[in-house]
This record gives sequence, structure tokens and C-alpha cells, in this order.
Amino acid sequence: MYVKPVETLTIAQEELRGISRTVAEIEWLLLILVLVYQAFGGPAAEDQAAISAGLFFYAAFVLSFRYANFYKTESRWKIAIETLVMLLFITWALWFTGKLASPLVNAYLLVIITSALTLGKLTTMLEMALIAACFFLLGEDSGAREMLSLAHIGGLVAQFAPMLLVAYITTMFSADIRFGLNQARLLSETDDLTGLYNMRGFAIVVDRLFGQAVRYNRPASMLMIDSDNLKAINDLHGHEAGNRLLRMVAKCIETELRNTDVLARYGGDEFVVLLPETPGNLAMEVAQRIRKAVATAPLEFEGQHIETSVSIGLACYPEDGRSIDAIQARADRAMYLAKEQGRNGVVRFTA
Repeated sequence: MYVKPVETLTIAQEELRGISRTVAEIEWLLLILVLVYQAFGGPAAEDQAAISAGLFFYAAFVLSFRYANFYKTESRWKIAIETLVMLLFITWALWFTGKLASPLVNAYLLVIITSALTLGKLTTMLEMALIAACFFLLGEDSGAREMLSLAHIGGLVAQFAPMLLVAYITTMFSADIRFGLNQARLLSETDDLTGLYNMRGFAIVVDRLFGQAVRYNRPASMLMIDSDNLKAINDLHGHEAGNRLLRMVAKCIETELRNTDVLARYGGDEFVVLLPETPGNLAMEVAQRIRKAVATAPLEFEGQHIETSVSIGLACYPEDGRSIDAIQARADRAMYLAKEQGRNGVVRFTA
């Protein structure tokens, strides 16, 4: 049973690269912020060495973790580790610059916003819990009785509440933006009538899969499928019948494919299928199954049984071409030959 694959790897990596660049800018912004505060005499003289040590180790972490290829691929785990180290550095800086009275206390917002925009609600909640623990740690100078007093707890809550509110609002906005972008991407890569990939979406997926076939010298096959009587049905029964025909043909094709195969509407009454890891003989079996499935599923429209069929062309990598464009062109040529030979058939390209 065919399940439309979701091509997220390449897109997700591009998104993570963009997010990672933003996180890098935030890390350097935090370093500059603490450095400027120290340069203008913010910390006490006896705390200058501790602040300098914190700046040195945090800068070393950023340089080694980000620019020494500690992680060769971007991931959300990497960003989570970076935000955690950022949180520790901020807490260290606050400890030596007045604790909760420090003007740097709002630097925690950098961690909160970074996490909320990139890591989702659960991770942001965990980091908020860590920040809350840091608040209590930084406020431990008060006596035990004072720490347990309502006034002290109320003060901590009043300081912490705006950060909690920022975390909540940012995660909500982030979820809405991500949903909107996903919907826009889906619409731009999907055919409205059939719900299949359009050629833009097909090209995104196929570039990666065909590239893997070339890189590892693995077989791949392509089918070009044309509905034989769409024009006649449109002329006799109207465009609604033609639309139903296209949806029915798409469904018949889907039922004969694997979840690793890629199906798209090529345009008009044509469909294209990429069959990764599939040599010519197996691709021929798939094509014949598709042809039979369409031929044995007559279209029901306004009480009438409308017979239909498809013509299919097949071309294979590497024997029929070394590029995706060559394979597609030769599968298309084979499809037109199948139509010339009487339709309702499958033809494999031959030189």
C-alpha cells in the first residue's frame, strides 16, 4: 500500500542550519553583553577574575562546539546542549554580579526565546524549571526563615513570572508560525485535485533519492502513466467526470506502490512514479499491476459504468540513462509508444 512519503530531511536540515546561525548570533551577543558589563566596571574587583574565567570557558565552548565540527550535522539536541550551557554561563555571571539584583538577570530571556523558537514546548518547560531552580539558588543569601516567607517567595515569583509569560507567548507564536509554514509548503508541493505531489514537490524528493541511486550505483526505475480516455470523458460527461477519473486513477496507482516509491501528478492526465531500488523486471511487474488495477476499476458516474485504461512507459537507471532528466524523457517516449500500439499497455524503453 502506497503511503505518500514526507520529504523532511533536506528541508529540516536547511531549517536547522538557519536556526543554528541565529543561535550562534545569540551566543556571541551574550558574550558581548557580559564583556561590556565587565569592561565598564560592573562587577566588584574581587569578582573580575571569576567573570573573566567564565567568559573564557564559554567562548572556548562556543568556538569548539560550533566551529570545530564537534557535531557535523545540525540537530535539535545540539541546540538544546547550547542553550543549557548558555543557562549555566548566565547563572555563573549572575553569581558574581549581584545575583538576582544583577542587571544581567534578564539575560535568561535569551535562553527562553531560543528554546521556545527552536525546541518546542516540552524542552522549554524543562529549561524554565531549571531557571526557576537557579532563581532559588541565587536567592539563597537570605536566611532560611526569610526564604520561606511569603514576601520573599512573592518577590521571586514576581521576577520569574514575566519570563514564564515570555516563554508561553513565544512557544505559541512559534507553533502558529511553524503550522503556517508547513501548510504553505504543503500547498506549494501538492496537487489540489489528487492530493499527490505536484512536479515541484516531486523534484525535491526525487533529487535526493536519485542522487543516492547514482552515488551507490543502485537501480531505479521511472514510470510515466497517461490516462487513455480523459479527453473523451470530458467531452461526453463533463469535467467533473474527468476529475473523478483522475482521482480514481491516482488511487489505483497508489494501491500498487510501496511507501518508498514517489508518485506525482505530472500534469493534465499524466502521472509519474519513481521506484527506488527497483530494476527493470520488477518495475515491469509494478506497471502491469497498475494497468490491470485501472482497467478493472470502471468509473461510476451518474449511474453509468465508464471503462478506462492507462498507457505506461518505463525507463530504468542506469541502462536507459545516467540522469533523472534522461530517464524521464525516455519513459515519456515509451509511454507514447504504448499509446501508439493501441493503449492499455506497458512499454519499456529500448534504444
